[in-house]
Amino acid sequence: MGTHVIKMPDIGEGIAEVELSQWHVKVGDLVVEDQVLADVMTDKAMVDIPSPVHGKVIALGGQPGEVMAVGSVLISIEVEGAGNLKESAAPAAVKETPVAPKVEAVVESKPAPAAPRPAAVCQGPIVAREADERPLASPAVRKHALDLGIQLRLVRGSGPAGRVLHEDLEAYLAQGQSNASAPAAAAYAQRNDEEQIQVIGMRRKIAQRMQDATQRAAHFSYVEEIDVTAIEELRAHLNEKHGASRGKLTLLPFLVRALVVALRDFPQMNARYDDEAQVITRLGAVHVGVATQSDVGLMVPVVRHAEARSLWDSAAEISRLANAARNGKASRDELSGSTITLTSLGALGGIVSTPVLNLPEVAIVGVNKIVERPMVVKGQVVIRKMMNLSSSFDHRVVDGMDAALFIRAIRGLLEQPATLFVE
Repeated sequence: MGTHVIKMPDIGEGIAEVELSQWHVKVGDLVVEDQVLADVMTDKAMVDIPSPVHGKVIALGGQPGEVMAVGSVLISIEVEGAGNLKESAAPAAVKETPVAPKVEAVVESKPAPAAPRPAAVCQGPIVAREADERPLASPAVRKHALDLGIQLRLVRGSGPAGRVLHEDLEAYLAQGQSNASAPAAAAYAQRNDEEQIQVIGMRRKIAQRMQDATQRAAHFSYVEEIDVTAIEELRAHLNEKHGASRGKLTLLPFLVRALVVALRDFPQMNARYDDEAQVITRLGAVHVGVATQSDVGLMVPVVRHAEARSLWDSAAEISRLANAARNGKASRDELSGSTITLTSLGALGGIVSTPVLNLPEVAIVGVNKIVERPMVVKGQVVIRKMMNLSSSFDHRVVDGMDAALFIRAIRGLLEQPATLFVE
């Protein structure tokens, strides 16, 4: 028997060190060639490190969250024969999950369990986990479980890698195991437990980018109220007429179109600012970043050349990119290169938000939820669909007056939707 020592590989792009995000194996595990051993995080992507050999893990070179230099010992594997005494580098990365180029929302994220349970072994909705073990679940499922009074660690997940789904919560309730059935007094019991969550991997990168953006840019926000009754009527009409053949339209492609048209008069918003070189680059191409929530954090896939896309083309691309980001399949190129960002919390959009800029961009347009309110129109009180745009700008580059005029231009386009298509 011998020892095969694998060093941290050179992932390229001049990277000298990476963060060890997660181990997929532990000491004593038997591994096979091409099995993923660990995830490492660069400034741009999460990279899987596969094994080049068959063998048994005898030593790990670091702990999750540790920053390791390229060339340092990653893992030692016992193999048949003499082993590799020269300490080879790990093979090239086989998978990349790009890092979000910016962050603005607080999203709980954590590494997946080191040895995920395949869905095929699920025998029922109830499973016993350790008290400190946090099962895989989306934020929506976690909130649903909280609302139902269910301890998520007691629910067996039927999704990929044991992920808990909404259906699993319903199955759990059907067996009468919900905490909601516990004595009412239990809801008022004193609690003294604590939980510590290590900030590593994607969450660390998100935190660093948020801090960097807020420290470097001179943020200011501007909020404008918009009557979206007419654009919503147009959207409903187009969906009724063409939805079956061309696909359903959400409000987002209309917003993308409004950005494209408004930027013709306000090119200073479609720009990047290199604060070290003190250079502003205005771009003719409109590459719109669309903030998308995923289980690992906020990602911003990019709709490239939005200025050349129709409504349905934009809608299809937004949908494709959002699905790729949520499924961890978006490429690095699809998550970089934006010139201006559009962010929306959908139905949870609240009244006002203060988006964080996606550096080196100088503008981000935030969409709040649509609500029906009584409004005075031509002296009459009528019910209208109203929505706020909460947008942020880099005051080092964008003047307050220009920002206000830019958002008001978007408002005019959305309130008179025919103007979106008048050339």
